[in-house]
Amino acid sequence: MIEHMSKAFHIFSDGSCDLPPQLTKEKDVTVVPFYVSFDDEHYQKEIEEIGVRDFYQKMVDEPKVYPKSSMPSVQDYMDAFLPVVKEKVPIICICITTKFSGSMQSAVNAKNMLLETYPDAQITVIDATINTVLQGLYVLEAVRMQECGAGYKETVERLEEIKSTGRIFFTVGNMEYLQHGGRIGKVAGIAGSVLGIRPIITLKQGEIFPSGIARSRKKSMEKTIDLIVNYLEEQGEPIAHFSIAVGYGYDYEEALSYRDMVLNVLNEKYGLKELPIYQIGATIGVHTGPYPLGLGIIRKSLL
Repeated sequence: MIEHMSKAFHIFSDGSCDLPPQLTKEKDVTVVPFYVSFDDEHYQKEIEEIGVRDFYQKMVDEPKVYPKSSMPSVQDYMDAFLPVVKEKVPIICICITTKFSGSMQSAVNAKNMLLETYPDAQITVIDATINTVLQGLYVLEAVRMQECGAGYKETVERLEEIKSTGRIFFTVGNMEYLQHGGRIGKVAGIAGSVLGIRPIITLKQGEIFPSGIARSRKKSMEKTIDLIVNYLEEQGEPIAHFSIAVGYGYDYEEALSYRDMVLNVLNEKYGLKELPIYQIGATIGVHTGPYPLGLGIIRKSLL
């Protein structure tokens, strides 16, 4: 029997979800990868053709080269969806915020083309309004609902309910990549380069917002922890109601140290004992540079 047949629906996401390949395989989540290029000509599929570690190593080795990413094509999504559509299994596809990429439009176009041949196909494409590790947590929430026996329509409804609660509180090594990618104003980028300040940034509902600056990496890390504590206090709910993870780029050792810093605070305040670490992939890494570090949090759907 084909594996998908026992499930009420099959989960897809684009490569921005940054979940480890072994985890997506274990959870039977299909990831449609983005493409990455270092020369504007040759594009490689993230993970499939260029590993995340190799991507960051190239950035570190060639700091004046600014890589670019390209979204999955309509054909990429059609190729991914078609086998599941033929099995008559409903599809939930979770895509990066439309404010950062046209990936969702590619998925919607693929859906519409497939409906011409398979008019009974059930395909829901969701704008996650978030990205990277936080998008991964959102995808895992869909998996959790699936494992708890929630149906296709119920899962879609619950995913729509929780996505606005997603936040990323993060810092980067410097502002150069954000400036080069047009994610922040040029003035802020120039100021960051001159003064050596570290930005603290919040991502919510598909957009990034400045949340302060720091004079050192350690201070910027501490400020991201302050932001998540403030968020939790505003929500006024038990920490068990939320999924939280650390996201990092090139430096895993730094991520471990940061994770311990976060746990010390959240354990003391809320009794949090564990905190997963996921590597931020190339899709977002092209905008942050090799040293993004931060926290993703989203409310769980209380089944």
